[in-house]
Amino acid sequence: MNKIKKILFVCTGNTCRSSMAEGLFKKMLEDNGIKDIEVTSAGTAVFFPSGASKHAVEVMKEKGIDLSVHQSKQINDEMIEQADLILTMTVNHQQQLLRICPQAADKIFTLKEFAYGIEDIDVPDISDPFGLPKEYYEQCAKEIYLSLVKVIEKIKSEKGE
Repeated sequence: MNKIKKILFVCTGNTCRSSMAEGLFKKMLEDNGIKDIEVTSAGTAVFFPSGASKHAVEVMKEKGIDLSVHQSKQINDEMIEQADLILTMTVNHQQQLLRICPQAADKIFTLKEFAYGIEDIDVPDISDPFGLPKEYYEQCAKEIYLSLVKVIEKIKSEKGE
């Protein structure tokens, strides 16, 4: 895993889950002194670029993360090819990417699968807060954060820290 230089987070619209995961992970990498990993995010159904959802921006702002300039991006073959690790928010997103690019199967995981291991998760998906009240975004951010803590631990152990 020490060859990971570029991580891509993927959800549906790239306005809630994957944008929050990108923001959280960038901050967590910085807080852990890990400087050699590039982080980005994209969506499987982005028909036109838009900002992160209002509640996602608010929840991240409370954590010292600025999502106000985020612009959603549609996933494409080039992004899949360039990423060393792709972490999807759901099994459905994972399956969509595998249909697009089956040769990338060895680097596409759900976030929870990669964080905890497939045998240690009851629900493999990160819950979708889209269109729901702010507290659902807070819960989603917590779910993402707890998974990302495990990803950071894996990266640090691979680096021998």
